[in-house]
Amino acid sequence: MIFMNKNCKRRQSGFSLVEVMIALFVMSVGMLGIAGLYVQSLQAGRTSMFRHYAVTLAGDVADRIRANPIAGLAYIDPVGANNNCVLGGADCSSAQMAANDIFLWKDQAQNTLPGGDVTIVFVAAAGLVPPTYEITVSWTEPGQVPAPTYVITIPVRPV
Repeated sequence: MIFMNKNCKRRQSGFSLVEVMIALFVMSVGMLGIAGLYVQSLQAGRTSMFRHYAVTLAGDVADRIRANPIAGLAYIDPVGANNNCVLGGADCSSAQMAANDIFLWKDQAQNTLPGGDVTIVFVAAAGLVPPTYEITVSWTEPGQVPAPTYVITIPVRPV
């Protein structure tokens, strides 16, 4: 019995080819899983960055509307105009300032978000309720249908 046990131990002196192939297969499946997680983390990071830009841009839009509350319907202009109201030192009316703000937002949205756009809807309220602005920041992102958007609604009392 002891003799037979010695022979068994002598016959196996290393790994067989089948064992090596199975180990390589298991390792390759694990590495593919790690690569998939890495790609998903990159996509999540990019999405997070775009959402951060959208929230920041919407906050900027809301702050500028609150700073110019008498502009009203002037903020729903889809294009805007570069009136040099901020850095140019021009004396602008509230409507010109609104057009300049819209121009700056559109430019900032295009520079920070892929296919970025800002739209504003003005809802005039009756009675004691202040009018509201609905600010929508949208952008395109691969693999996401419909396109992601961020919407914020702010009440603004005209002075």
